[in-house]
Amino acid sequence: MKVMVLTGPESSGKSWLAQEIQQCFGGLLVGEYVRQFIDEVQRDTTYADIDLIAREQLAREDAARALNPSLLILDTHLLSNILWSRALFSACPTWLEPAIAERQYDLHLLLSPEDVEWTDDGQRCQPELSERQAFFEASRQWLIAHEQPFEVIGGNWRHRSAQALQRVAQLMSH
Repeated sequence: MKVMVLTGPESSGKSWLAQEIQQCFGGLLVGEYVRQFIDEVQRDTTYADIDLIAREQLAREDAARALNPSLLILDTHLLSNILWSRALFSACPTWLEPAIAERQYDLHLLLSPEDVEWTDDGQRCQPELSERQAFFEASRQWLIAHEQPFEVIGGNWRHRSAQALQRVAQLMSH
């Protein structure tokens, strides 16, 4: 089983690319739970919600891992919970870092916020490119510090798709 993660700032194409990858390579796709959570509770998240959101995201990831698909596509993982918790609340549940460290990830596609428009979907909160660039850089620094395999994906939508599909093809051929 190969496990890949799409990560990075909001409105950079993670969910769209996850679907593109699944259409091209098959595999099992685990979506971003926080979007469903916000739809259900109809309010902004609070620090008290972070634990619940992260535990559900992780439970969905672990359930998918148990099915042992040839390709597991994660449209986010605990890194997003860690960074958003710190960005929004200046705190983070202590169990998140050890939980992410316990799992193997074969590839992270880190999406750049540059060259694509920010889209307001009612849940996003970083319309300024500088905010999304800071989130991108925090993601990059975390991946480096934790020695995680990653590839930066950028450019326009067509270029992002081509880069991502090429990188996943390489992953699957090994």
